[in-house]
Amino acid sequence: MRTSVIKHIDNPTQFKEQLLGWAQQFREVIFLDSNNYPQHYGSYDCVLACDAFTSIKTDYQNAFEDLKQYQQQTKDWLFGYLSYDLKNDTERLKSNNFDGLQFSDLYFFQPKKLFLLKDNELEICYLNMCDDELEEDFIAISNQQLAISNQQSEIFIQQRISQEKYLEKVTEMLQHIHRGDIYEANFCMEFYAENTTIHPFEIYQKLNAISEPPFATFFKNNTDFLLSASPERYLRKQGTKIISQPIKGTAKRVFDDELDEQSKIELSQNPKERSENIMIVDLVRNDLSHTATKGSVQVEELCGIYTFKQVHQMISTVVSEVDEATSPIEIIKTTFPMGSMTGAPKISAMQIIEELEESKRGLYSGAVGYFTPENDFDFNVVIRSILYNSNEKYVSFSVGSAITAASKPEMEYEECLLKAKAMREVLLG
Repeated sequence: MRTSVIKHIDNPTQFKEQLLGWAQQFREVIFLDSNNYPQHYGSYDCVLACDAFTSIKTDYQNAFEDLKQYQQQTKDWLFGYLSYDLKNDTERLKSNNFDGLQFSDLYFFQPKKLFLLKDNELEICYLNMCDDELEEDFIAISNQQLAISNQQSEIFIQQRISQEKYLEKVTEMLQHIHRGDIYEANFCMEFYAENTTIHPFEIYQKLNAISEPPFATFFKNNTDFLLSASPERYLRKQGTKIISQPIKGTAKRVFDDELDEQSKIELSQNPKERSENIMIVDLVRNDLSHTATKGSVQVEELCGIYTFKQVHQMISTVVSEVDEATSPIEIIKTTFPMGSMTGAPKISAMQIIEELEESKRGLYSGAVGYFTPENDFDFNVVIRSILYNSNEKYVSFSVGSAITAASKPEMEYEECLLKAKAMREVLLG
């Protein structure tokens, strides 16, 4: 049981920074920030969950069943992540590529302390075991002083796949497409730094400031960190409604207003980008149909253009209805990993991805989010993200693009560099 208290917040922007700064003392932290990005499907401006009461941490084997039991037993708020490699729990697949991060495949925790901010209203939900700390904590947060050190060891970022090798691998993927093995696949490459120490809180603040995405995430589990500027929702459950919003299609921002508008128009009319998006919409429709009530899968928006600080994106919205008795874990299991990060047909694409990529994806292209006590959930797609194992002193960020029959390897490489720009900038200062 939880004790719930409502507080009025005069300056929500400042309070969000104080809240995350205060949370750094805890071993387990998830901070989710919408950055006030206008969304049709949104619940909170910001959420903080910290200080685990119970948790689950496992590899991919039987992971979804373990999560289902944990969720049914706690009947409470749960926060955590699903790594891309949970694909091995649902299909006969494997993940044998190099893994410098060594994160577990699945991790969720039940927070003792939970903060839900919407406009100027803050709901604080503490487990009864620690509700006597609520008022004292609120005062401490309100008085939190933030200091940026700007001290950081020199970072040497390396590229796991060279440009030459990247072009060869995309050419090989195109051969699979021309043979009819797949229609589309998301091919990714890793940038990394070894023997490196960073300040995760400060790096997150900088990454979020230059991106301001709707699904920003600061995640900490002891020595494992995710600093994410994700613009993409994977899946949301709102009552009996399921919402998926895949992103496929990217164009760069331009400082000149007229040229920037032209960039948006060109993206909306680009036949290659539209075909990418529509192929994934078809895949998502098929995934949702596994749990949907008959005839309820609908495309609410096809190839909408949305603007972010770094890029323009093409986003579609696919929805369905589910029976009230359908397990939320089953809905996730039958749609995971998300189509925008795999390809079509999904299983063939994942097999080819594994052969050609040189890093285990892990949490990259997985999902971070939460379950509510009412069996609702909301998860992002882990892209535009920096991952850090402070114990191993290993920093990693990956980027990718969708390869279709119309792809030109050199242009796909340029798209990857565009997506890597923000992460590279904040790490190199």
